Amino acid sequence: MPCFCIDIGNTHTHFGIVPNQGKVVPLRISTRFIDHPTEGIIPAFWREISAKGPVTGISFCSVVPAATPLLRRTFELQRIDVPVFNLTHRSRLGVPITYPSPAEIGQDRLANAAGAHALFGTPAVVIDLGTAVTFDVVTSTRGYEGGVIAPGIEIMRSYLHEKTAQLPLLDEGVELTGMIGKSTMEAMRIGTVVGFAGLIQSLLTAIVAELQQRGEPNPQILSTGGTATRISGRIRPEPVHVPDLTLQGLAAAFRLNHPAHT
Repeated sequence: MPCFCIDIGNTHTHFGIVPNQGKVVPLRISTRFIDHPTEGIIPAFWREISAKGPVTGISFCSVVPAATPLLRRTFELQRIDVPVFNLTHRSRLGVPITYPSPAEIGQDRLANAAGAHALFGTPAVVIDLGTAVTFDVVTSTRGYEGGVIAPGIEIMRSYLHEKTAQLPLLDEGVELTGMIGKSTMEAMRIGTVVGFAGLIQSLLTAIVAELQQRGEPNPQILSTGGTATRISGRIRPEPVHVPDLTLQGLAAAFRLNHPAHT
């Protein structure tokens, strides 16, 4: 049976129904709308999909601690009769966690590790491009090891605007006509689009080099997150784009932790 999966992020919350096999097209709302426990989009979606057929359970992760009890309250009011599973560092992921302080790991990063292992095996490097950019490294010898956290492209753009007197706030455009900006907006777009891809490439190259020095096979490189398309064609090796990776990982972790309901 399918699993209803929810990924609560800093800016947006993604959710969708994940079948036992196959992909899901994530839906998205602003995380600030989580505080509508009866009339919001998520409870309406739950009522719609549960009316169509059985759902094995609900699996979620959250990097916004204040939103977690609000989501739980939402499902309490729906009087559901399936397990509600919150993925944490204590959950089974399919791989061990060798990170020294597991409680510090963002739940979405753990979901990405579970998804990478379930869909592609190990070793793998997951690049999640959202408000922040995270790199997560999962190897066959050490499981989830850790990774890197860097600013996302929207943070870079908003910081330029907020911390200067005259630089404007950029729109979401990424099209470039050359590498020499002929206006302030064009110069900023080059700096953030090309510079952002350079940041990702530099970090990825360093991670892969370290894995190779340890004798690990070449890892599968995966990308996900709302701004993953911003680096398309600019990174080598080109990551496999998996837009539903976090939700797939939540479903995989649910099956591992609630085998009786799968």
